[in-house]
Amino acid sequence: MSTTPEKILAETEDAMKKALDYLQHELRGIRTGRASTALVEYVKVDYYGSPTDLKSLAAISVPEPHQILVKPFDNTALHAMKQGIESAGLGLNPQVEDKALRITIPLLDQNRRKQLVSQVKKHGEEQKVVLRNTRRDGNKHADGLSKQEGTHFSEDEINTLKTEIQDLLKKYEGEIDGMVKKKSDEVMEV
Repeated sequence: MSTTPEKILAETEDAMKKALDYLQHELRGIRTGRASTALVEYVKVDYYGSPTDLKSLAAISVPEPHQILVKPFDNTALHAMKQGIESAGLGLNPQVEDKALRITIPLLDQNRRKQLVSQVKKHGEEQKVVLRNTRRDGNKHADGLSKQEGTHFSEDEINTLKTEIQDLLKKYEGEIDGMVKKKSDEVMEV
């Protein structure tokens, strides 16, 4: 099966975009001083013996900047939802109110904010490693083009491809830096 520089470049960029999407998903779950439905959407709830995302069991809203309201579709699951949120390790304490859960988001102290910022940076660095591994794989495939049976690619074409892969890496690393800075600023904002 023959491959082309265009195909290698497209696959490399695709893998780098996935790393960015993953980082975005991870950062959404990190607390800032404000309430966000993303904090609890993916909390696992033991619903009739199977772990289920909270967002598929309840309507989640933010009625005030420091509150999250969870209204279950099935009221019998209310206490299971409360347990799921408490055991998720988010430091949140949901209160049962009528047929809903009200979660007040406590203000973050400076130490906790710094911990969260270092967590944000750690996620960013992990995805940069993924990007660099993707570059390495792309370069390996580029080197494989010279040994490929059938179609022959010149050394210049292969070097151009490697330069394009490096440019992709710089572009996506820059995007990660921007995402990390934005999230860090949100966390530090009082």
